[in-house]
Amino acid sequence: MRKRAAGPALLLAASLAFAVVPQATALPDRAPERAAAPDATAPEAAGPGTDHATDDPFTADRTNWFRQDRFGMFIHFGTYSNLEGEYKKADGSVCRDAEWIQRQCGIPKAEYEKQAATFNPADFDAKAVVKAAKDAGMRYIVITSKHHEGYAMWPTKVNDWNLRDHSSFDKSRDILAELKKASDDAGIKLGFYYSIWDWHDEDFPDPATFPKYEKRMRAQLKELVDNYDPALLWFDGEWDTDKPNNPWTARDGEKLEAYLRDLDPDLVINNRVGKRRVVDGDYGTPEQEIPGAPVDGQLWESCMTLNDHWGFARYDQNWKSAATLTRNLLSTTSRSGNYLLNVGPDARGRVPQPSVDRLKQMGDWLRTSGQGEAVFGARYGGLVEEPAWGSVSRKGDKLYAAATQWPTDGSALHLKARTDFKVTSARVLGSDQRVEVTKSGDGYDIKPSGAATNDTATVIELKVDPGPAARPGKGKGLKQEIFDNAELSGTPKITRTDATVNHAWKYEGSPDAGIPSDKFSVRWSGKLEPRRSETYTLTTVSDDVARVWIDGKLVIDSWTPHEPKIDKAQVKLTAGTRHSIRIDYAENTGEAHMKLLWSSPGQEQQIIPAAQLYAN
Repeated sequence: MRKRAAGPALLLAASLAFAVVPQATALPDRAPERAAAPDATAPEAAGPGTDHATDDPFTADRTNWFRQDRFGMFIHFGTYSNLEGEYKKADGSVCRDAEWIQRQCGIPKAEYEKQAATFNPADFDAKAVVKAAKDAGMRYIVITSKHHEGYAMWPTKVNDWNLRDHSSFDKSRDILAELKKASDDAGIKLGFYYSIWDWHDEDFPDPATFPKYEKRMRAQLKELVDNYDPALLWFDGEWDTDKPNNPWTARDGEKLEAYLRDLDPDLVINNRVGKRRVVDGDYGTPEQEIPGAPVDGQLWESCMTLNDHWGFARYDQNWKSAATLTRNLLSTTSRSGNYLLNVGPDARGRVPQPSVDRLKQMGDWLRTSGQGEAVFGARYGGLVEEPAWGSVSRKGDKLYAAATQWPTDGSALHLKARTDFKVTSARVLGSDQRVEVTKSGDGYDIKPSGAATNDTATVIELKVDPGPAARPGKGKGLKQEIFDNAELSGTPKITRTDATVNHAWKYEGSPDAGIPSDKFSVRWSGKLEPRRSETYTLTTVSDDVARVWIDGKLVIDSWTPHEPKIDKAQVKLTAGTRHSIRIDYAENTGEAHMKLLWSSPGQEQQIIPAAQLYAN
């Protein structure tokens, strides 16, 4: 983990494209990536007809816990922890860093291995770690099983560069097994961080020998999945870099993700399994930042530190306040994100007391007066714009307005409405004060009669009535026509009904076994029926090119060849009305992706379901 100039937000950014192009044209070939070598541990290679989009993470049962739990603990712990953030060089100067200390301080490999042999986290107490998470209100834990230094924190059979075989730690102990049991006993899910980038493995940097490393990497991941049954895998170290060179490609990510889903179809996997893009994994990973709005096209989780480092650094006492951390949690929830907050145990395996104290304070806030309802199971407020005075999340028919700036002198808190809805009741959690809600201008004014309940955030619960929705549709999908060329020309080779426009054919897949993986195109047509009358955002995730028409109007035109990309359009749709829809898509070479999502003030972001799509 480390800040870099090109942040994750750039890779998650959405764009709008509305230029009209009169007709489909052939697409230029793109340069091929280095193909990953065959791996005996991998499932059979994909081919024409393979589709890696097995479900919609926004609605799948597999990811339901992740969408509901919202708050997790990150743990950065490895043999770098043994140095506690400081390294004394031969010239007597002291170099400081944490989990990157080997690389940033230029520690020779032999010397680094020598210090690792003294690593003895004998005081690591899995029950205490889980208790700290539980006291904070955290619902899941992600621990570094292997960071960039390549050191495994479990007794791997793949090499001896691990906590059992290269340390002074009790060889009969396994901290991942201890943490797994403690987590299970507490009802907390456990996941593992695993770095693709490896500074220690000599086969890693050379593309010619990299497949040997890949084989060992997969063997280690199989150990983690088979022996510890994680709910989640959190990858890192996928970016292009040097010292050492990183050969990882998007094609490698495709193969690894397919391999892992073959091991355990229920795994939740982050987007750093590939190249940190919207088409990789199940969710995006903004680092040390909170996006200003819900992320388009992908679930997301913001990972952040309690101070200025991920690993333990004895000199770093720049701790964030519990109020700031709690407000960060509220902000992520109000934008349908998760908050993964890091602790870094010291050389003995102890979580620093300032971390424990702040986590406890966060948990106290969440447990007080039911304020945790604003977080757990909650999501983007949707019905209203996020106010400057706080944040708003939604859970069912309730909005939770968390005010960090309380009104004074009888003034009101104003909420700007994004759609028509009624407020039927209001109360301040933890107080019996009266709350007056009146329509005002572009929304509602909220006037509490008393003081704030605490300095961190005071939560006002608003019960809302968004109005009736049409009954669920009875559709079964759109008409799909598939062409064996990139120009949508000639007679379709295949015509059928496609339940949803949710496809990740990636490099080696295609819409059908009879269609080659390159140079094909697809047209979907039919009707789209919303359940609410609102302005919807239609979002496409595509590569190579895509267009969308609604009621004969071209609303998304992204026909210039591109890498995986998001495009959006705002369209007014009427409940119960079947609006005509047409989607054109083409693939020349390289990756192939095509997804169509919708969202509105009253509709969570999701792949448009089959029930609302009609083939005619």
